[in-house]
Amino acid sequence: MAPMGVRLSPLGVAVFCLLGVGVIYHLYAGVISSRWAAFRQGSRVDLRDLLAVSVEAAVLGGTEVKKVRDENGLKEKSKGKTREGVDELLTMGDLQSHRKMFNLISNTFPDVTVNSEEHDNTVDKAASWSRDIPADILDKIDGGKDVPAASVTVWIDPLDATQEYTENLVKYVTTMVCVAIDGKPVIGVIHQPFTDFTAWAFVGQGSNMSPRASYSDSPPKAIVSRSHSGKVKGFVQDAFGNGTTIIEAGGAGGHMTTLKGEAIDYSGAPLNKGGLVASVGVDHAALLQRLPLLDPEKH
Repeated sequence: MAPMGVRLSPLGVAVFCLLGVGVIYHLYAGVISSRWAAFRQGSRVDLRDLLAVSVEAAVLGGTEVKKVRDENGLKEKSKGKTREGVDELLTMGDLQSHRKMFNLISNTFPDVTVNSEEHDNTVDKAASWSRDIPADILDKIDGGKDVPAASVTVWIDPLDATQEYTENLVKYVTTMVCVAIDGKPVIGVIHQPFTDFTAWAFVGQGSNMSPRASYSDSPPKAIVSRSHSGKVKGFVQDAFGNGTTIIEAGGAGGHMTTLKGEAIDYSGAPLNKGGLVASVGVDHAALLQRLPLLDPEKH
C-alpha cells in the first residue's frame, strides 16, 4: 500500500518494470545465450539413424511425387527464370514432397539444419520416423557413429528434374538427400519414385551400390543438364573435341568441385557461383586442366 498522500502512477510503474526487465536481460542475456549454445552443441546425432531417416524421407517424398503425377494434379507454375532464361517450374509434386521430407527430418532431428530446394510454411508436427532401419543399412553400417548436431547440415531436393516431370519424362525424376558434416558431404540418398529404387552411400562406411570395375575417358563422355544446359555443350566440345558423346540427364554426381577445382562448402549459403564439374573414376585434376577459362557469372 502506498504511503498516505502518495499516489502511484500506473504508467510510472509500468515504465519502472520495463526498465527492470531490460536491466535483467542485459545482465543475463550473454549467460543464457552461451548456455543455449552449449546445450545445442551437446546434442548429438547418430549418423546411421540419420541415414535411415534420409532414406525414409526420400521414399515418402517420392510417394507424393508419384501420386501427384499419376493423378495429373501438377498445377505447375513458374517461380522465376533460370540464368538461361528458362522457366523454373514449381508443381504440387515439389511442394507435397518437400512437406513430407522436410518435416520428417526436422522433427526427428530438431537441432540439425535442414535446407530444401523448395520453401513452404506448412508445419506437420505429426511427421515422425518409423524407427525402422533398412536391413542393408544394418548389415553395412555400424551404429554409434555420432556427431554434434551443430556440425550437421542436411540438403534435400524434394523433386529433381521438375521440367522433365511436367513433360511426363519420369525416368529422370528423383528425390534426394545429402548430409554434410562440417561442410563436407558424407551421406547421399537418391530415390527413383517411378521405379521404387533407392541408392544410398555413406562415405568411408558403405553403400548399397557398387562402382564399375574401371572407367575410361576415351572416347570422352559428358553428362549435361537436359533443362539447364546453357552453353555447356559447346564448352565441353571445345575442351574435348566434337567426338565427345553428350548425354542429357536430370542431374549428375561424383567428385564435384567448382570450375577452379575448389571444394564446395555444404554448410554455407545455398548458392554456388563458381560453376560445377563432376567426374567419376578419372583424373579430376587433369580434367580441369583441359577446360578453357570460363567466368561462371557470365555463362
